[in-house]
Amino acid sequence: MDSTDLTGRTAIVTGAGAGLGRAEALALAARGASVVVNDMNDAADAVVREIEAAGGRAVAVKGDVGDWSLGEVLVNAAVDAFGGLDILVNNAGVVRDAMLFNLTERQWDDVIRVHLKGHASVSRTAAAHWRTASKARGGPVHGRVINTASEAFLFGGAGQSNYAAAKAGIVALTLSTGRGLSRYGVTANAICPRARTAMTSNVFAEAADGDGLDILAPERVAAFVSYLASPASAEIDCQVFVVYGDMVALMAAPTVEATFTAGSGTFTVEELDARLGPYFSGRPRERTYSARSIAELDTTGVENIAR
Repeated sequence: MDSTDLTGRTAIVTGAGAGLGRAEALALAARGASVVVNDMNDAADAVVREIEAAGGRAVAVKGDVGDWSLGEVLVNAAVDAFGGLDILVNNAGVVRDAMLFNLTERQWDDVIRVHLKGHASVSRTAAAHWRTASKARGGPVHGRVINTASEAFLFGGAGQSNYAAAKAGIVALTLSTGRGLSRYGVTANAICPRARTAMTSNVFAEAADGDGLDILAPERVAAFVSYLASPASAEIDCQVFVVYGDMVALMAAPTVEATFTAGSGTFTVEELDARLGPYFSGRPRERTYSARSIAELDTTGVENIAR
């Protein structure tokens, strides 16, 4: 079997009724995977019909991933319909953009619940399934978790404090998932995708006219997700990728820029000022922990009208 083939594998894709999740579900099915398609409404049924019309196998499970119990429902659906679970693509999300001084509790809770809690709820049940399966088998299983972060966690967008916080949490969850499940044969990676979907309708300029695949088509991201889901990606774990257009960029871990050590073993406020003050004096305002330089990776030629 081709090491990128997914025949005989089963995947769960959350938020798969439209946009990026739909493209991911279709791509996984095209590679041979059976797919549990999750969304809040009948759009999930439509994607199932698309997969079946192309000769694949899929079932729809409707529900809100922010409901902790849905994780168990989704994993049980994979086991009952297709005999197991091999791949989890956490994609479901919402946006509730607002400047911090206008942010409501509901806007904060909605985004954290769907994105971060939603990733955690399904991952937890999938993790329990793989741990049990590995123990029964007496060795590692094929388990792949692909989480959906965002460049927002790297930039810290001014009007997206809730979204950026959720995406940062998803990256931390990804690292913890990978470290905790590696002994069972499970890998976990996060992608920061850019794709033209309903959620990003106000972000990018219109697609250029032409018959070719849009440079920001979600299918481009879905191809990478299919690769991460495959046996070929077994050595890729606990990584973060920026993915869009014709590019996949592997992010490096944060590094220590400088250290400051107290001369007498205990800092005073005055010594801190004497040591740190000159270091930051005249420092460009944009030189922060925010990784804005990643924007320079863009090779799409498509204007980001949200900037």
